[in-house]
Amino acid sequence: MAEAAGAAGAAPSRVPVRLLAAIALSASLAPLNSTMVAVALPEMARDLDAGSGELRQGLVTSYLLTNIVLQSPGGKLGDRLGHRRALALGQLVFALGAALAYVWPVLPVLTASRVVMAAGAAILAPSATAMLRTELPPEVRGRAFGAFGAMMGIAAGTGPKVGALLVGHFGWTSIFLANVPVLLVSAALARTAPPAPAAVAGAPPGPGSGSAPAAPRARFDFLGSALLGASLMGLVLGLENAHLRWAAAVGALTLVPFVLWERRAADPVIDFSLFRRRTFMGGSLIIAIQNFAMYSVLFELPQVAARLSDVGPRDVGNTLVAMMAMMVVASPLAGRASERFGARAVALVGCSLALAGMVLLAARPLVAITDAVPALLVLGAGLGLTSAPSQAAAMSDVPRDRSGMAAGLTSTMRYVGGVAGLTVLGLVLTETRDREAVLREHTTAIAVFCAALLLTLGCALTLPGRSRAPASARR
Repeated sequence: MAEAAGAAGAAPSRVPVRLLAAIALSASLAPLNSTMVAVALPEMARDLDAGSGELRQGLVTSYLLTNIVLQSPGGKLGDRLGHRRALALGQLVFALGAALAYVWPVLPVLTASRVVMAAGAAILAPSATAMLRTELPPEVRGRAFGAFGAMMGIAAGTGPKVGALLVGHFGWTSIFLANVPVLLVSAALARTAPPAPAAVAGAPPGPGSGSAPAAPRARFDFLGSALLGASLMGLVLGLENAHLRWAAAVGALTLVPFVLWERRAADPVIDFSLFRRRTFMGGSLIIAIQNFAMYSVLFELPQVAARLSDVGPRDVGNTLVAMMAMMVVASPLAGRASERFGARAVALVGCSLALAGMVLLAARPLVAITDAVPALLVLGAGLGLTSAPSQAAAMSDVPRDRSGMAAGLTSTMRYVGGVAGLTVLGLVLTETRDREAVLREHTTAIAVFCAALLLTLGCALTLPGRSRAPASARR
């Protein structure tokens, strides 16, 4: 009851706005950079003399895999060091990776730099999400997660446009340098932001100020991390490359010892016990499936459009921004609506809209990339309405002192969805330029995305309604 009691006495006006801005800006680095990379891929392929599949594996899949393996350890690092300190560390690591990509733009180094950036993002994302849980009273979390989602949408939405402008005027290497101003502003805001009010925190601040007390130290789960990384790498490489099918079998088999080890490890990479919580499980699955759909569309449409007609990065950016713009509009509305009507109702509406948008994308003939705009508007509205209530409900279903770990797991699920989407693209898309074959591949890919989004409707039913709050939120 301490948290609820403290929250009742804290006015929403006391929420640290500068800190929330720092959190949102830091977390926005990942979608900003990812969408810029998506737009720049055709130009990078030409300059580096590499195929789209090779680039996708080197610059996108490696980034997502690294995030998957490190998100949970990154979340636990925030629980121990303090989430503000972890935020600063993640900013530094991300900046080092971006600088390396800018000064040495060759494919092997670019791949390594994306791995470094992913390591920074794996510390940033769970720390940022956990701070929304630990530094805000329950009655304003819906709006905070909505604003947080809007900022992420703004970053993802401006990414294609900014990326297209940068590529057109300064070359594709400039998309990595663009991270620096965001990092500097975020670091300055975080450094000058006051600590969370004691009434909100509900307990004395832990290390790094404003965070939950540090969790007991335990040995890092190197074996679990290695098994998870080997399994995912084998599955992705094996499914995307016909001559490496054996790797997929090895990856699938490696999941067995990974799960067995994680169930007995003192400090596991993935704490499967959290998935016994119905709301946490449902919210995490929604996040994973919707990221599966969003990432897939972001990378599928530019590749398909480039093979149907010689479109430039500006046309691609102008089209993809439609989906992101609707996410920006819908996210804050979802936060307020979930406080009034409950997470379940808002998520059901959002999941239905996202599915409708994907169906419209499949039904509308794709003569030019701009033909996808109406479907992307509906899809973006659905994604925006669903994200905030799903994440807020999942985070509120766990104890405060495990917020970092829970945030790491939700972020892991998000990136698992992204990797799954890119793997599907690798299986479905080829390098053909035959128009009929390209359109068939596009229809097949969209059908898979529709089937996945259909599952989110059932997951939304696990979220709390208006009259019910998760038990841990009342502690």
